[in-house]
Amino acid sequence: MPTISTNDLKNGWVIDLEGSLWSVVSFQHVKPGKGGAFVRTKLKNMAAGNVVDKTFRAGEKLERVLTNTKDMQFLYSDGANLVLMDNETYEQVEVPADSVEGQDLLAPNSEVQVLFVRDAPFRVELPTFVEVTVTRTDPGAKGDTVSNVMKPAEVETGATVQVPLFINEGDRIKIDTRTREYSARV
Repeated sequence: MPTISTNDLKNGWVIDLEGSLWSVVSFQHVKPGKGGAFVRTKLKNMAAGNVVDKTFRAGEKLERVLTNTKDMQFLYSDGANLVLMDNETYEQVEVPADSVEGQDLLAPNSEVQVLFVRDAPFRVELPTFVEVTVTRTDPGAKGDTVSNVMKPAEVETGATVQVPLFINEGDRIKIDTRTREYSARV
């Protein structure tokens, strides 16, 4: 594993600190008038998401973890795993389904971004918006269009989302994967 000096830190780099992976959010080199220089950092835990302040001595050695991001295509889910295909090499990778937030909104052949850490898939990021077809919903009541009333609708992926009353079965809709909210009719 490559080791780096705290003097060489850059934003976005991932380091292994006490067995956990941390992303460098920000860093500042400080040279006080008295005493040795040090590096003040903000680090984000890549698994838990919490941000901590950590101070290192200048020149201290850390282990840098190499990461890369690939665009991949979601093929199918076998219940326990999502099967993804690399768009360049056509290699298939399995990722635990419960580790992907919002995976029930993914339709087959959707594009996702996968962060690889130490050549293993670490995190799958869904596209911001997905387009899906409504497979089942109740018809809206006539005349109830003044208020912003929503109704549940089941989409082709099996997920249930809230949609406006004018949406019918067979309509294509756009859903925001971050909030799971209806965005527009396509």
